Amino acid sequence: MKRATIEAISPFFIVSNVSQAITFYREKLGFEAMFQEPETDPFFAIVRRDKVMVFLKYHGDIPPLPNCQRHPWMSWDDYVLVPDPDALAAEFANNNVEFYKPLMNNSDGLCGFEISDRDGYVLFFGRPGETHLTGRRE
Repeated sequence: MKRATIEAISPFFIVSNVSQAITFYREKLGFEAMFQEPETDPFFAIVRRDKVMVFLKYHGDIPPLPNCQRHPWMSWDDYVLVPDPDALAAEFANNNVEFYKPLMNNSDGLCGFEISDRDGYVLFFGRPGETHLTGRRE
């Protein structure tokens, strides 16, 4: 039997305000809002960039709880595989995005950077391997 393919996985974040979260992902990170319910003052939305989607939901009784608030040593809420972290970091810097951690080669053998969204969720954008700021692999 042929093994079925899995294309992607998308995080589901509880946020404090869906409209503001959409604005952050759209204006700072280049995502588009592909769905929101309702259109005005939404409680749920899906934002997308290329094959990456993030589900955003507001629930008045449940506050956002990023991983770093549970365990400071476990900061990532999402790992986003990107072939050229250097180019993406430059794009985000051009959009005045504040980096949680700058572009670097980390101790796990990954090259990338971290962004914290407005609710404190930390997204790592990167790939395996080392690189220079020119995007060249070592």
